[in-house]
Amino acid sequence: MLTVLGCVAFKHNMWLVLVAASVCVAGSWAIIRLFQRTTGTIGLQQAGWHFLTAAAAGSSIWCTHFIAVIAYEPGVPVSFDPVLTIVSLLVAMAGAALGFIVAASGITRLAPVVGGGIVGLAISAMHYTGMLAYRVQGIVAWDMSYLVASVILSVAFTALALHFALRRAFWGDKFIATGVLVLAIVCLHFTGMTAFQVSPMLVEGAFSNPAALHALALAVAAVALIVVGTGLASYLIDDSVRAESYQQLRHMALNDSLTGLPNRASFNDHLGHEIAIAEETGNKVALIGIDLDRFKEVNDLRGHGTGDEVLRILARRMVSLLRDGEFVGRLGGDEFAAVHRTRSHADLLDFLTRLETALFKPIHVDDYELTTGASMGVAVYPDNANSMETLISNADLAMYRAKADVSTAICFYEPSMDETVRARRALASELRDAMDNGQLDVHYQVQTSVSTGEIRGYEALLRWEHPKLGFIPPSEFIPLAEESGLILQLGEWVLRTACTEATSWEPPFKVAINLSPVQFVHADLPTLVHEVLLQTKLPPTRLELELTESTIIADKARSLHILRRIKALGVTIALDDFGTGYSSLETLRAFPFDKIKLDRFFMSEVETSPQAKAIIRAVLALGKSLDIPVLAEGIETSGQLSLLNTEGCDEAQGYYLGRPAPLEQIVTSGQITLARPQYLNHALVSKCSQDQDLTPELAGTVCVAT
Repeated sequence: MLTVLGCVAFKHNMWLVLVAASVCVAGSWAIIRLFQRTTGTIGLQQAGWHFLTAAAAGSSIWCTHFIAVIAYEPGVPVSFDPVLTIVSLLVAMAGAALGFIVAASGITRLAPVVGGGIVGLAISAMHYTGMLAYRVQGIVAWDMSYLVASVILSVAFTALALHFALRRAFWGDKFIATGVLVLAIVCLHFTGMTAFQVSPMLVEGAFSNPAALHALALAVAAVALIVVGTGLASYLIDDSVRAESYQQLRHMALNDSLTGLPNRASFNDHLGHEIAIAEETGNKVALIGIDLDRFKEVNDLRGHGTGDEVLRILARRMVSLLRDGEFVGRLGGDEFAAVHRTRSHADLLDFLTRLETALFKPIHVDDYELTTGASMGVAVYPDNANSMETLISNADLAMYRAKADVSTAICFYEPSMDETVRARRALASELRDAMDNGQLDVHYQVQTSVSTGEIRGYEALLRWEHPKLGFIPPSEFIPLAEESGLILQLGEWVLRTACTEATSWEPPFKVAINLSPVQFVHADLPTLVHEVLLQTKLPPTRLELELTESTIIADKARSLHILRRIKALGVTIALDDFGTGYSSLETLRAFPFDKIKLDRFFMSEVETSPQAKAIIRAVLALGKSLDIPVLAEGIETSGQLSLLNTEGCDEAQGYYLGRPAPLEQIVTSGQITLARPQYLNHALVSKCSQDQDLTPELAGTVCVAT
């Protein structure tokens, strides 16, 4: 050891030794970092990192050797064989590449040690090939004990360095690996140079230029640092790209891609965190469920591109109003949620006011202005809930109450809302039993010619007589049926029942049946209608199906295909509730409607509102120009009927002309006689023996049917 230290101290130029040491340390750090990157990649990417590792290793080790050899002062003129010098560089790169590939292969647990040993042998081979290129004016002799020791030290320390590089059990392993690799290179060189002995044999005229060699050493050091720097730069760039690909992947995982707002996962995390803080501090947390009111209308009439832009605008508005302790996220579709760390009720009301202002402020998109509005439900922890799940559920309940109440946009949770939900669920369950228990019935409302008063047909209307609650209005149970999916069964039952009963009518009036949007989307309507017509033997021309524009607007292409298939059967199609909702002229142009039904809203104001009268006149003119008959709903006075007659309306329907009634009452009134009584409603048949109000003729007919 003393001999080696003496070689370093007395036979080397110390400032060049420091240059070599700098190159060695920087190069070893780069080698370890680049090598570690190869283990986290596969395929071509791994091959690329192996190449960079081998290039950095070969060049830095070779440059360290070359500078240190120039620093060696043998006391005689020296020179270098160019071919062997280049060969030594190639040996370093090729041997290092092989060793690092083996070390990273993971074939066995000893792969890092074996690969490190190969790298150590490559360093040794590079050193002694380089020494063969070292030309001195003298006789060269080698101390084999030091030579063998240098190789052993190189192999051992390099194997240990790669072991630490791949172990990663301790955060400082990469620093340990770097230090051990530096030790391997240094031990090899200085132990090998101790084995190198020169007996001077001066040749006259031979000399070397130390200054030139020193300059060359500095140039080599600069090149080495550039190569190493390039490798490190690649590493850092890749690290930066990986990091950027990762706050991006994380951002995508935690934020909505359209609006940039936190998504449902972020919302859940944030709400849970706020509840935990509230439990520790004794404060309160308000959760606000937000649902846009007319967003579907924007999508349907203006397109999804406009709808997306509306969502982005509203998101920016809500973000801009947030203060400390406030949060807003998008849960999906047109549903948002806000969280407020509540210090006082006034503080919460201020936040709600700011939200309401942002959501109700008009939005300008392209050349038109629109306002979506929103319904907001508020629940407070721990006042209204003792868990996050209950808080979310209660905020939803309040939001649905706000959506149902046109007088307010914000609704606070109340315990009675739970009772309302339970009541609705119970009613939905009872509705499922109503069909089997004979509680459902089909009533009919007459449709007449405005000019002649002649009956043109009847609209079939579903009615529910609850044994305890009495008459349940359709406005209450139809939404329940649609939410639960029961509307498909109810719709088919009404269609089959009405068609069956209509076959017995004399005269053979038309029967009109409403279609639910849910029914239109989920059922194979053309096939169902065809089957019912075949089974009941009702002529297709006597069946009219009514649907609103909102039913078909979501998927116009599919809707048009369905309507054409139904019309091909001979069934007529009526556009219901015209004048409200969408009422797009494009719909009238594109879809094959046989009748327009003018919404009852206009008739209620026609005698007092010039605007309502003008709209009715315009719709009637539109119907005539398109050759589509118009039926006005909601006729309740003779004045309304007279006005329609003056304006040239085709048909009318309403309480003034006849209220919805069960079939037996219509038969009793003489409007219809029963040519085929066996198709009477089961509810009528079952009560024939006890109904004292039926005429003898009708009672006899019904009992025969039984």
